[in-house]
Amino acid sequence: MGGGGGGGQQQPTQTNVTNTNIPEYARPYVETMLGATQQQLFNTAPNAQGGLDITSVKPYTPFGAEGAGMGPTEQAAAQSAVAGFSPLQQQAQQGIAGLQMPGQFDAATAAAMQATQGALGAGQYQPGYFRNQFRAPAAYQPGQVSMLSAEAPNLQQYQMGPAQQVGTQEYTGANVGQYMSPYMQQVVDAQQREAVRQSGIAATQQAGQAVGAGAFGGSRAGLLEAERQRNLATQLGDIQATGSQAAFQNAQQQFNAQQQANMQAAMANQQAGLTTGQQNLAAQLGVQQLGAGQNLQAQLANQQALQNAQQLAAQQQQFGYGQQMTGAQLGAQYGLAAQQAREQSRQFGAGLGLQGAQTGLQGAGQLAGIGAQQLGAQQGIYGLQAQTGAQQQQQQQNLINQMIQNYATAQQYPQQQLAFMNSMLRGLPLQTTTTQQYQAPPSPISQLAGLGMYAYGLSQLGGKAKGGAIKAPDNRKKQPSGLMDLAMGKIGA
Repeated sequence: MGGGGGGGQQQPTQTNVTNTNIPEYARPYVETMLGATQQQLFNTAPNAQGGLDITSVKPYTPFGAEGAGMGPTEQAAAQSAVAGFSPLQQQAQQGIAGLQMPGQFDAATAAAMQATQGALGAGQYQPGYFRNQFRAPAAYQPGQVSMLSAEAPNLQQYQMGPAQQVGTQEYTGANVGQYMSPYMQQVVDAQQREAVRQSGIAATQQAGQAVGAGAFGGSRAGLLEAERQRNLATQLGDIQATGSQAAFQNAQQQFNAQQQANMQAAMANQQAGLTTGQQNLAAQLGVQQLGAGQNLQAQLANQQALQNAQQLAAQQQQFGYGQQMTGAQLGAQYGLAAQQAREQSRQFGAGLGLQGAQTGLQGAGQLAGIGAQQLGAQQGIYGLQAQTGAQQQQQQQNLINQMIQNYATAQQYPQQQLAFMNSMLRGLPLQTTTTQQYQAPPSPISQLAGLGMYAYGLSQLGGKAKGGAIKAPDNRKKQPSGLMDLAMGKIGA
């Protein structure tokens, strides 16, 4: 630098330096939180400096992949959170799964089919019994054609079984304990301990009064102590008796409630048994009545056919006895009689066949009705089994849904904990700011001017000093300090 009279480049008189950092008391918590977040989000590997390098982002593991969220522990947790089927529901499901078609349908079908086939066979009349050829009739013998007697079928006496007996259980000492509270004696013991404590306090007070009166250890003090002991024993006995009586009455109420519930269930089962028995009895009687009616109709048809055959045989015999006319008259009369006999045979066969066909149609209708009832029963069984299967499927789905919810909660739990720690740290002063000021040294001219002013000040103050020290002015500037709340994402080294 050169030149006269002029100074060099002006130097700054003051420089401010600001340092920002995390306080030492909070640094371990922040570093722990950031490290845990790194471990939660990334896959890491140790490096040469002893630290960890991020290698990749941890992949998402969906529920069920390689058994994620479906282990024995997770299944047990889901089962404990989802209510299972009650014993009555399980019993009902087992009963529905074992439902089968009633055997009465097979018996009714067999009886109706047998009666229908018999009716159709009765209508198969073969015409042509009378031929166009005269033969001398044989001597008529009574009883050649016998009548068939119609017999009623043997009917079975179906009866409905007795109803299920309903009874109650007696309230005796053997079953009192199972209805009493298991914590009754603990409550009684607590009350007795309090009574003993209060009695001890009273004994201490009595002893203090006896000492104050100078009668401690005397007969009066002994009587008071004996009376206190007796009162304590009586109070303890009353507490035990009151607690036992209350527990007994509680157990009695529970027993009555249980008996009422058992009675209602037993009466419901009894009514269900009676309804089922009545339905089974009605089905058996209906099937028996159907078979008996059709059997009787077939017997009556056969009896009518034999009666007609007997009448025709008698007419034929009478026709032979009248053959004492001339050959021409005999031929003419025989031809007319034969023609009439054929016509009657044809009409009889047609009528009998029609009756058999009608009876067969009735039997077919009965078979169709039994088939429809059997189909309805099968559909009812399948419907109950399908409904029960849907309930079991929904139960399994509920367990899966609970496991999915537990799995999602477990996946979110570390992030929730880190977020909670983050929120706690945000409420603390995590940033400190320190400002340092540096002042440039004064120039030689300013130093000379300062010394002159200092000497002048001393000369002015010299006469005023009276044995006291003069304090130099404090030109030091206070260092500003402050705490700033920083966001966690903005913390720097």
